[in-house]
Amino acid sequence: MNLLAKEFLPLILTFAPLFSNRVWQSALRLVGAILAAGKRTVRAILEVMGRQHEPHFQNYHRVLSRALWSSRQASRLLLQQLVKVFAPDGVLVMGLDDTIERRWGKRIAARGIYRDPVRSSDSHFVKTSGLRWLSLLLVEIPWAQRVWALPFFTVLAPSERYNQIRKQRHKTLLDWARQLLIQVRRWMPQRAMV
Repeated sequence: MNLLAKEFLPLILTFAPLFSNRVWQSALRLVGAILAAGKRTVRAILEVMGRQHEPHFQNYHRVLSRALWSSRQASRLLLQQLVKVFAPDGVLVMGLDDTIERRWGKRIAARGIYRDPVRSSDSHFVKTSGLRWLSLLLVEIPWAQRVWALPFFTVLAPSERYNQIRKQRHKTLLDWARQLLIQVRRWMPQRAMV
């Protein structure tokens, strides 16, 4: 953690105001997600950080499930950090990507059935069940030799059936994309964006 702290602590401390002091201590240890190989579960993160025998491991789960903090504000702070480091001037190029998280269970209500883009082809259609997430990416880094994808803002795009059951207006992926881009425009009104 000392090497990690020296290099990354100033960037990580940017997010401290989002949390209460007590929650921040647990959130800070979850930075091990950067180092965790394979699945980025709380257990894997604690192992990387040398805390696999932590007696109160449930506190780390609560950072993600119960603690009050704004993921929208975290996205704004992350975007500001990414822009400062990778694209301090010029046009910001944004990309959108949707992904299906395969999840099951009684509490996973927003799940839907979607076309699986990885296993489908032009002649073969494969369906999959899960949660659909839409991510906004900062994709063009002026000094890089290739296109990068740095996700900084992700929203859950519930299925149409989920919204019908709750008598809510269904938003398509295009509606969600527009909403994400409007939010980023509010955060960075002075920057040209594509």
